[in-house]
Amino acid sequence: MTGVDIVGALLHVDEPLIAAIPAGQIKAGTLPDGVVLPTLLVRMTSNVERQTLVRGATVRTIERISVTVRAASYRDQVAAMKLVVKACAGKTGSIAGAANVSVLTAGRGPDLRGPGNSFEQTQDFRVSFDAAA
Repeated sequence: MTGVDIVGALLHVDEPLIAAIPAGQIKAGTLPDGVVLPTLLVRMTSNVERQTLVRGATVRTIERISVTVRAASYRDQVAAMKLVVKACAGKTGSIAGAANVSVLTAGRGPDLRGPGNSFEQTQDFRVSFDAAA
């Protein structure tokens, strides 16, 4: 289980987001060339495990997860970014098979020009959860 799995699951079940960006356009890792816009890319930026003297059955893990919006217009980028934040920020509980999940916003990147004159921006999340050791 990773933070990418957790954020991906939250994005895939959010009806307003899926109405604007179909589930097939939410990817993890990298985006292929010629991708249909708008699209979302979910990636892990960093991972830290809580260090204890005796390692238990689970380990508290904190990951910084980036969701990049790539859109055909600035207006579409802004709208998609709002949907991403609403779908993920403040979510808690058991999500995507992980226990004690907490998802918080952790900063937003600058507006960028992407491939093919697309518009891009990244929203980061701080995802903490208990994972099997």
